[in-house]
Amino acid sequence: MQRNRPYFFCGIGGSGMLPLALIVQARGHAVEGSDRALDQGRTADKFEFLRARGIKLFPQDGSGVTRSEQIVVTSAAVEETVPDIQAARRVGAELSSRAALLAQLFNAAPRAIAVGGTSGKSTTTGMLGWILYSAGLDPTVMNGAVMKNFMTASTPFASAVVGKGDIFVSEVDESDGSIAQYRPRIAVLNNISLDHKSMDELRALFRDFVAKAEIAVLNLDNAETAALAAKVAPQKVLTYSLSDPGAHLFADKLTPAPAGITFEVREREANAAVTVHLRVPGAHNVANALAALGAARAVGVDLGVAAAALETFSGIRRRLEIVGEANGIAVIDDFAHNPDKIAATLATLHAFPGRLLMMFQPHGFGPLRLMKDAFIDCFGTNMRGGDVLVMPEPVYFGGTTSRTVSSADIVSGVRARGHQAYAFAERAACGDKLIELAQRGDRIVIMGARDDTLSTFAAELLRRLS
Repeated sequence: MQRNRPYFFCGIGGSGMLPLALIVQARGHAVEGSDRALDQGRTADKFEFLRARGIKLFPQDGSGVTRSEQIVVTSAAVEETVPDIQAARRVGAELSSRAALLAQLFNAAPRAIAVGGTSGKSTTTGMLGWILYSAGLDPTVMNGAVMKNFMTASTPFASAVVGKGDIFVSEVDESDGSIAQYRPRIAVLNNISLDHKSMDELRALFRDFVAKAEIAVLNLDNAETAALAAKVAPQKVLTYSLSDPGAHLFADKLTPAPAGITFEVREREANAAVTVHLRVPGAHNVANALAALGAARAVGVDLGVAAAALETFSGIRRRLEIVGEANGIAVIDDFAHNPDKIAATLATLHAFPGRLLMMFQPHGFGPLRLMKDAFIDCFGTNMRGGDVLVMPEPVYFGGTTSRTVSSADIVSGVRARGHQAYAFAERAACGDKLIELAQRGDRIVIMGARDDTLSTFAAELLRRLS
């Protein structure tokens, strides 16, 4: 990082931008920013939080970018036509991508741990961060979601932790290809499945990601990561599984509960076993826990110490988060936005009685077009009798995009598979339909990404049910 130069974050409220801005500020730099959501009056509490930390905010109209010494940081979602970018070019300010700045900080850390994969990154990062913190290693943690264990009254948006130790844990993103910029000492790879890119592109990105690491923590239950594991030198790989007892870390004896899951994990090399009581539900979270345990063991944390920390892990915001219950109807807020995540959410919820009334808001027209058939197959396969799906159009906050595929196309395909599904132009109409359908014993599940107002929407549904 460049000394004594101020950083201006264009899109500072984004899930990947806000924690990075906090880390940069903690390193002693002046931080300013703008955000389209701020201009549109959305998620005001987030921007009040930033202001309270001394971060000056501007409209996203170029008025905050006035000096050549500023470094203007942008995310992949920011387009060249945004006034802040035009202002930066006009005054000669340096432009940097979010990924490039994060990679610069991450690669400089003596013990850099990167958590990658199509699904489970944020939860695994939160679990690992909490294990390392509980073990007294004082890590810096960069996450794309709020970690409940680190939330306080003054830090409600705890998606970053700035520690004084030599470990830097970061979630790294494959969706924009930026994962290629990171040089991890330990690379954690949960899974590889269709999301933002083609499978061939994903295979290449993750293969190179694993190759750069001294130790790769890999999931044998995912065919793609298992294939990678077979090509890594034995001394450089640490595997985990819920189905293969030959993995370095093997979980079995799973006992699910509505708000958690208990399992036993056995470590092959040490011939040791411990029981873990997770306070987050689902077999997918057992897999996330194994990934976190693997990375913790790779930096020398005792298995028992790590398992004990997991028992106090309180979860990640918007990951199967129970908003509340009214008149016997539960409202759940969830980040699921690709077929694998949605399937994991439905499998976890279907382990217990009650039909699911789901609203799924796609996270963009591009992903909807890429995964149209996969979404139809996911809901068609994983919905059960009585379940209902409602969908608004994809989230859209501006910019240019093709709208050749709509939510109505997904709904049509799901109906053809024999399930109840409805498409509406506006999200408000989805809410009305959910309220109309809801009966005692139902669970309303709000799913989607890239839109913080989904949590507000879920809370409003709970209020209406009351």
